[in-house]
Amino acid sequence: MADALPDPTPTGPAPAPSERPRSAPRVPAGRTVAELLLGATTAAALSLALQFVVAHIGIIEPSHGPDALAVLSTTGLLVLVFGAVVLPGRLPRAEWVRLGGVWAVLATLSTLLLALPLQGTRFYYGGSSGDNAFRMQYLTRMAEHALPADMNYLGIPPYYPSGWFWLGGRFAELIGWEGWAAYKPYAVLWFSVTAVVAFTLWSLVLSRRLALLAALVTVLAGTRHGLLEPYAWPSAAWLPPIIVLAWYALRRPGRTPLPTLIGIGVFTGFAAVTYTLHFGFSVLLIVGLAVVVGILRVRNGAAIGRTAWELFLRLVPIGITSGLLALIVWLPFLLAGGLFERSAAQHYLPASSAFLPLPFTNVGAFGLLCLSGLVWLIVRSTTSHVAPALLTVVGGVYIWFGLSTLALLAETTLLAFRLRVVLESALAVSGALGLVELLGWLRRKLSAWYGLRLTVFAVIIGITGSLGVFQHELRVGLAAETESAYNDYYPNGRTALDESDPDDPGAWLDELNSTITGLTDEPPRDTVLLTTNYDLLPYHPYWGFQQETPHYANPLAEYEHRAATIRRWSNATSSQELLRMLDDTEFTAPEVFVVRHHSDSEEVYVPQVLDDAEKVNPPEGKLSLTLKADAFPRQPNVHNYPVLFDAELFRDPAFVTRSVGPYTVIARR
Repeated sequence: MADALPDPTPTGPAPAPSERPRSAPRVPAGRTVAELLLGATTAAALSLALQFVVAHIGIIEPSHGPDALAVLSTTGLLVLVFGAVVLPGRLPRAEWVRLGGVWAVLATLSTLLLALPLQGTRFYYGGSSGDNAFRMQYLTRMAEHALPADMNYLGIPPYYPSGWFWLGGRFAELIGWEGWAAYKPYAVLWFSVTAVVAFTLWSLVLSRRLALLAALVTVLAGTRHGLLEPYAWPSAAWLPPIIVLAWYALRRPGRTPLPTLIGIGVFTGFAAVTYTLHFGFSVLLIVGLAVVVGILRVRNGAAIGRTAWELFLRLVPIGITSGLLALIVWLPFLLAGGLFERSAAQHYLPASSAFLPLPFTNVGAFGLLCLSGLVWLIVRSTTSHVAPALLTVVGGVYIWFGLSTLALLAETTLLAFRLRVVLESALAVSGALGLVELLGWLRRKLSAWYGLRLTVFAVIIGITGSLGVFQHELRVGLAAETESAYNDYYPNGRTALDESDPDDPGAWLDELNSTITGLTDEPPRDTVLLTTNYDLLPYHPYWGFQQETPHYANPLAEYEHRAATIRRWSNATSSQELLRMLDDTEFTAPEVFVVRHHSDSEEVYVPQVLDDAEKVNPPEGKLSLTLKADAFPRQPNVHNYPVLFDAELFRDPAFVTRSVGPYTVIARR
């Protein structure tokens, strides 16, 4: 990546001083690798140490005390960041000392900002609710298996990329925690690592001071959307500087910048093994950049054939590197025939996907930063070495939104709303660069007396604006996710606030798990479970006969076929017929059923067809299991319906049953 320099033969007005071409690489290849490894290691170690300290603060929740500590520490760290940006001459002369200080500040800022509000809970933002349930289930699975495995289904290679979760499983083994418990420290750790690596990547194309500023605003963008998907945030945060590198590498005349191309391939491969959407989007951007470069060269008189061949040769190292890395995760799924299976994963169309994201129209500091970025990208699109690449990222996001809408004609989407964080990261960095250029221009026009005061004013605005974004996210943006982290149930059936309500499914988790293991006399990893209480699966590595929703189900598992199989089981007329059905199923049959029992007074919904249901009072002795069907493009995109079993089906000696609160646990002997 050391060859990734500004184009040595730019056209148009002179670039800003921070972007002017240099006679030597900003950071040599070997030095880049060393900084990435040392920086990531430092950030991870420091983050874990800080989280350990935060976990022992002991503030009784609910309280605003942790928020106050987060604000105080963030303010102090922001002062250090902006001080380093405007007072480089005051920093230590030893470069590695300066780098270590930058890594420490970025890692500390990222860690304390996330960890302090969660000091009284073992959960990450979002608790165990919603999508976090599947993330925790995946990490719990990876903590039990050294080889990648599907989060839910036995004997099926994983569909969702396992790279981030496999590393999380090794992290859980290292610290000796269960997967669900390791999710919070692991997620916070990655937020810190992402900030430090972003600084190194930006250092390849910007001065160190601007790279630090770019890393800071990247953290700002991450607190808005990125932290809720910690496995997707790294590839989102690193995409803008990587696209700038790709722009340099594809435009550079002369010899092929192989180290840069391999580095870009490593990034796209990383995206492929952690978050497929970002892999596809980055490939679209890189190929799009190659097309733009080719058009510009042909317009300047270059031969079409030669230009196409040269650009193709530069794309080859990227493709080979990323392809080899991607196969580490995707080869088992592809060999199992997964390429030809239809998935419901993209069947989701929230309002944030239907409407275009316009962060530069939002009132507030971050909206103003994005607006500044948009203006800078347009004004400097032909004179900057960075702006064209970032403008491509911004334009690519809107193109992806358009393609996602057109995909509705094929009854799917491209999950465009997941790219909002990429858009905001690119605009925020652009805004920071634009404001720095504006400040420099004004200082050159003013006397030293006014220039000094202008700089002080800019620093104050930068600190207060950044703090305003952080405070808004702590107080408003993450309020619901923080509440879930304190009110969702641990596997012992109690919340972080030591509360428990028997009407909540989570209150029965401990007793259900102990009952299951008692009936089977097997560890969870050896048990296939068909359950109506899906809260069991994030905490214990049971194999689920059915995933909670079709959208997180592996397409190789044949979700709809399994659902139809369960409905056929419920129609059995005798225990013997049910046993024969279980033995004859093409899937691995469940060894344990966790179903709800009902009294005459309880009402449940029974479907006439999957799109229509009526409320009925099931007779006493009926057992129900809740399943879900894909309702796309409706919102919400799932339809819940129960399957009713006659309790008499399980009276046979082949089954053993136990009542646990509102549940009945049934195990085959």
